[in-house]
Amino acid sequence: MERFEQWLADVTGPATTWLSSINDWVYTWIIIAALVGTGIYLTVATRGVQFRHARTMFSHLRESRKNANGGISSFQAFAMGMATRIGIGNITGVALAMILGGPGALFWMWAVAFFGMATAFAEATLAQIFKQRHGDGSFRGGPATYILYGTGSKALANLFAVFMVFSMIVAMPMVQANSISGVLYGSHNLPLWISGLIIASLTAAVLVGGVRGIARATEYISPIMALAYLFTAVVIIALNMGELPSFFSDVFASAFGLNEALAGTAGGILAAILNGVRRGLFSNEAGMGTNPNAAATATVNHPVSQGLIQSLGVFFDTMLVSTATGFIILTSGVVNLQEVGQEASSHITSDAVSQTLGGWMAVPFSIMIFFFAFSSILGAYAYADANLVFMGLTSRGWQIGSRVVAVACSGIGAVLALPFVWTLMDSAMAVVTLLNLIGVIALSKWVTAALRDYEKQQGESEISFEPANAGLPGRIATDGWVPAP
Repeated sequence: MERFEQWLADVTGPATTWLSSINDWVYTWIIIAALVGTGIYLTVATRGVQFRHARTMFSHLRESRKNANGGISSFQAFAMGMATRIGIGNITGVALAMILGGPGALFWMWAVAFFGMATAFAEATLAQIFKQRHGDGSFRGGPATYILYGTGSKALANLFAVFMVFSMIVAMPMVQANSISGVLYGSHNLPLWISGLIIASLTAAVLVGGVRGIARATEYISPIMALAYLFTAVVIIALNMGELPSFFSDVFASAFGLNEALAGTAGGILAAILNGVRRGLFSNEAGMGTNPNAAATATVNHPVSQGLIQSLGVFFDTMLVSTATGFIILTSGVVNLQEVGQEASSHITSDAVSQTLGGWMAVPFSIMIFFFAFSSILGAYAYADANLVFMGLTSRGWQIGSRVVAVACSGIGAVLALPFVWTLMDSAMAVVTLLNLIGVIALSKWVTAALRDYEKQQGESEISFEPANAGLPGRIATDGWVPAP
C-alpha cells in the first residue's frame, strides 16, 4: 500500500502545482470580487435581511420540524445543508487557512460570511420558488433549476449541473475522507488505506437509502456533532478566557499586515485574504450553490421561511464554529503557524484540543471529526442526486453509477496527498460559484418580491405563498407550488 500511496503522490504532484497556479489567479481577480460584490448587492437589495430578520430566523428554526406533510421537513433540509456546511471546513479548513494566511485569514472568513448570509438567503429562497415535485412526492431543485426556469438559459443550467455533480461525488468526498484519514493516522497511527475502506463501506451502506435515508441520517448526526464540538470549544474558551483579547488582536493585526510575526507560511495581507476567502467559501458555502439543493427539498409554507433558515446556517458555521476552531489553535500554543506545512492542518486542531484538555480527548475528538466529514459526504451526494435528476439522469443505472463513484472517491481520497484534494476542490468550487452567482444576481428581483410578500403577511396567524398574488416578476414555470393531485 505504501508503494501505491507514493505512486498517487507522484501522479498528482504536477496536477496540484498546475491547478494551484490557476486557482491563485482566479481567486485573486474574480472569485473575491464576485462573492463580496454579490453579498453587498444582496444586502442592500434586501435592506439588510440578515439583520432585520435575525430574530425571525431563530423562531423559524424552532418551528422547522413541523408541517412536513410526509415530505422532508424544513429542519431536515436545514440539517442536510449543515451536514456539508458545518464540518471539515470548520476544522481542517480553518487550520489550513491559518497556516497559509496567518490568523488574519479568520477575519476574511468573517467578512465573507457577513455578506454571505444575504447570498445564502437569496439562493435558498430562489431554490424554493422554482422547486419541482418529484415522483415520490418529495421536492428537488437548486441553482440549475432556477437558472433554467428563471433566466431561460438551458446551457448555463446544464453546465452548472455537470460541475456540481463532479464537485459533490468526486471532489467533496475526497476532501472529507482525506481529513478523516489524516486525523486517524496522526492521532491513532491508523493506516490511510484502512480509513479509506471504513469510510467507503459506511458511505455505501447509507447511500442505499437514497435522499430520504440521507435526510434521516443527517437530521441527527449533524446537530449532535455540531453541539458536541461547540461544547468542547466553549470549555476551552472558558479555561482560557483571559486569552480572548489577544486572540482578536492577533486576528485583526494579521488581517491587515500590522504584525509580520503573525503572517502565515504564504506571507502577507494577500495570503490572508485569499486563504480566508477560499476556506470561508468551502466552510459556509454561501454563494457556492450547494445548499440551495438542500433548501429546495423542504416542505414549507413560504419560500422566504427556508431562505431565512439557510441564512442562519452561515452564521452558525463561520461566526461560531470556525471562530472557535481559530481560538483553540491560537491559544493552545501547540503549533507555530509559520513553521508547519499544509499537511499539519489535518491534525493540529486535534493536537490543540488534546494539549488543552488532555490526551484522553484524542478518541472523542476523532469521533467528532469522523462524523463531521462522513455527514458531509452524505449531504454532498444528495446535492449530486438533485442535479442528476435535473439532467434527466434518473435511471437505475445512473443512480447506481453515481453512488459507486461517490463511494470509490471517498475511499481513494483517504490516501491522496492533502494539497491535491484541496486544490481540486478549490477548482471545482470556483466554477460552480461563478455560475451560481450569475443566476442569483439575474434573479434578485424574484428574491426581493418574495421577501416583500412575506413581510406583508408577518403578524398573521399563518403565512402562505400564492405565486399569482405574490408580486413576482413573472410566472413560475415549475410545479413545486402547484397543489399535489
